[in-house]
Amino acid sequence: MPRLRLAALAMLFALASASPARADGFLTPFWGFNFGDEQFVDCPALTNCDNHRSNWGVSIGGGRVLGFEEDFGYSKHFFGENEGGDNAVLTLMSSLYVGVPSGPVRPYFLYGLGLIRPHFKVTNSLDVTSNSFGWDLGGGVNFYFGQSVGIRGDLRKFQTFDELSLGIFQNQENQKLKFWRASLGLALKF
Repeated sequence: MPRLRLAALAMLFALASASPARADGFLTPFWGFNFGDEQFVDCPALTNCDNHRSNWGVSIGGGRVLGFEEDFGYSKHFFGENEGGDNAVLTLMSSLYVGVPSGPVRPYFLYGLGLIRPHFKVTNSLDVTSNSFGWDLGGGVNFYFGQSVGIRGDLRKFQTFDELSLGIFQNQENQKLKFWRASLGLALKF
């Protein structure tokens, strides 16, 4: 009987002293640029390039030190602008991240898997879409000005697992689509 009372007392003490569980949720709309794949993108580097391909999207997730993020990105004219045609790349990635959970400056690193979907259309003669499984790897930093608002700088690499045949680039064999995205966003924490 004394052991039962001691166990009940220990459990009561543990419950009373436990801090409430808290998950830092976030929502980050962003805008950025794609660069780094000389086969498909005109910009081999982020700097010294006049033909940046803009990208916009949103990231949402939660967690403290270890967390989860869902990232949606869209880049119109990913392969360049052409008359009578349209092209884009859509990314939808589910990533695990590791980050610093407190303070106004919060760096993080992430790795994820998901969909990379290039689309290319030239009038009615050519319409190619490819749903490809791919990955992203990167990191960044959140700078918070107060409890829940800040800015986020992010750099990540995207790559398909499979080689793509888009039928749009002459003199090129099937290749993996790989590129970098640098972005800046509004960091909202809840």
